[in-house]
Amino acid sequence: MGKIVVKKDKPSSGEQEKNKLKHTKKQKKKKFWKNNPNITTQQAEIKKISAILPPKKPEEFSSNWKALQALLTSEKSSTITESTPAKPFKKEGKLPKLGRQKADPLIKENASSVSTVKEGPTNDRKPKRATEDAGTINKGSEKRRMLQAKGDEKPSKHHKKKAAETSIPETPKLDLWFDDVDPDDIEAALGPEAGHIARKMQGLPEKKSDGLDMILVKDRAFEGLTRTVAMDCEMVGVGTDGEESIVARVSMVNQFGKCIYDKYVRPTERVTDYRTEVSGIRPGNIKNGEDFKVVQKEVSEILKGRILVGHAVHNDLKILFLDHPKKATRDTQKYKPFRREVKSGRPSLKLLCEKILNVKVQTGEHSSVQDAQAAMRLYTMEKKNWESGIKAKYNKTKVEPKKMEQSFLE
Repeated sequence: MGKIVVKKDKPSSGEQEKNKLKHTKKQKKKKFWKNNPNITTQQAEIKKISAILPPKKPEEFSSNWKALQALLTSEKSSTITESTPAKPFKKEGKLPKLGRQKADPLIKENASSVSTVKEGPTNDRKPKRATEDAGTINKGSEKRRMLQAKGDEKPSKHHKKKAAETSIPETPKLDLWFDDVDPDDIEAALGPEAGHIARKMQGLPEKKSDGLDMILVKDRAFEGLTRTVAMDCEMVGVGTDGEESIVARVSMVNQFGKCIYDKYVRPTERVTDYRTEVSGIRPGNIKNGEDFKVVQKEVSEILKGRILVGHAVHNDLKILFLDHPKKATRDTQKYKPFRREVKSGRPSLKLLCEKILNVKVQTGEHSSVQDAQAAMRLYTMEKKNWESGIKAKYNKTKVEPKKMEQSFLE
């Protein structure tokens, strides 16, 4: 039988070009490796180094590796104890001792061995974790050593808050100077802070607050002039025996008990009796006081077209040489319902406050501001009944003359 000859197809031009490129690449590689023999030696070294891997079986663990693992577990437990707020720094002192005795040489040896492993082409993640933990141990031990050397502690969040609170500057205290001025009068005129400073500078004990301000003065109320005002005056004695009186202080409050006017009056005559036990006036108060005529004019302007409240207020008007319509005057001493309740023909302001307001006033030296506030509070309690009674009274007086005229004409 004849042989069958299979004719191979000749490669196309594209395939010939590909074969030529492969051939040229192989030749180039051969020339490169011949010209660079050092690269082959480096790869051999890397293969040798990559053979040194960390132990995976517990039998292969060395004593140093076991010590490092024990130290890492102790570090993790210490971080958990530090995070608890109850005992923040108790276990921290023990850890640096271990670091000083065992951690430093182990970390150096293992860090060098791990660094060699990094150069190899392995994909094992255990050596990387070991290096990260070792780095954290070094940083933590260094920080603790620095803190122990300085004797400092880590500041907690609470310490930061306290530091922020303490860093707020305190408000500076007022530097006031008083020349023999009664602290009660200062408190009545300028407020409780000024009274506190005055008592402190004069070495006097603090005044016990019995809630008078809460009862006699309305909190957060209007502080200007109102349609109704209350007035009270303090007087001193003049003449040979000090029996005659002149005005020494004038105080006025609005409908809510807020002080709107308070001035000491310079005496027009020589004072023979200051009556300090009752009036609370001292020589220093009225020495540089306001002129009497100025005070008289200012008070008369305030009273125009307003209702005046007071206790025995006719005495206050008399001492100021002023007059006020009876229709616009409300005297707590002359109000009949108060007289009946207290069972007195001429009740004192002290008695009215004790029986009606359940408040004690005028326990020591009097304050014209406080007396005016007490009179105003008594009035506001009975304002509706008081005003309705006055309207009825004056309406009757208007109706009666008309009836008389009609009867006369008939």
